Amino acid sequence: MSTYDNVETVFLDELYSQLSHNTLLLPSMPEMAIRIRELAQDERSSLADICKLINKDPALAARVVQIANSPAFRMRNPFNSVDLAVMRLGGTMVKNIVTGMVMEQLFQSTTELTDNKLRTYWAHATEVSELAMELARPHKHLQIDQAMLGGLLHDIGVLPIVALAEDYPQLLIDEAQLDRLIQKAHLEIGTAILKHWDFSDEILAVAAHHENLQYESEGPPDYVDLIIVANMMSDHKKTEFHEIKNLKAIPAFNKLGITQHNELKLAKSA
Repeated sequence: MSTYDNVETVFLDELYSQLSHNTLLLPSMPEMAIRIRELAQDERSSLADICKLINKDPALAARVVQIANSPAFRMRNPFNSVDLAVMRLGGTMVKNIVTGMVMEQLFQSTTELTDNKLRTYWAHATEVSELAMELARPHKHLQIDQAMLGGLLHDIGVLPIVALAEDYPQLLIDEAQLDRLIQKAHLEIGTAILKHWDFSDEILAVAAHHENLQYESEGPPDYVDLIIVANMMSDHKKTEFHEIKNLKAIPAFNKLGITQHNELKLAKSA
């Protein structure tokens, strides 16, 4: 066994051991996301309470309004305040928007390599989220906000892997090796995080299956189908995407009606 293989084996053994013994340091959901989710689920709270909380963070308030005005939501009249956005979109949709937006603060680290790695993954998550929202639009049973959230959270499993890698100097000098470990482990770790955060089964499934090109949902396309396609269509997977000769052979692409590579441009410019 090579030195590299040995490091990978030791690292994965440690990662899965900590996960199975509930000692793996899972990230905490950002406080704003927790508070918004609690308000949205509290029958005693109102939409005005949600507005008041969001307005306490001017930067977040501006981003909520920006997202609500994005083409994906196709509102007839633009919003110019959080109050209008919340009243029009409703508490559940705003809860998902805010949850997704505040996740960016988790994609930061203490070393230059790992910080750059996490920022790259956040940029990828943002791109996948935008593509997923566009792909969801023709399918009335799919919610735009859920598509957005699935895109932003699909690679959440990267966080504990990168955090643990800081204890392994060999991994910090070989980015390709770290990428291999992320690819091997991020699905299971991501599912564990979202289960720990009490997300819906639909979002858990996104974390667990978004790399499985043979995933086949029953009935109409689901959120896993959306994220599989958006993930493959992203710049992060561009080479792998164009190596696929027959998109019709991949259930998710087929269900969403994307059967030719040139439809990538149409989706990105929609």
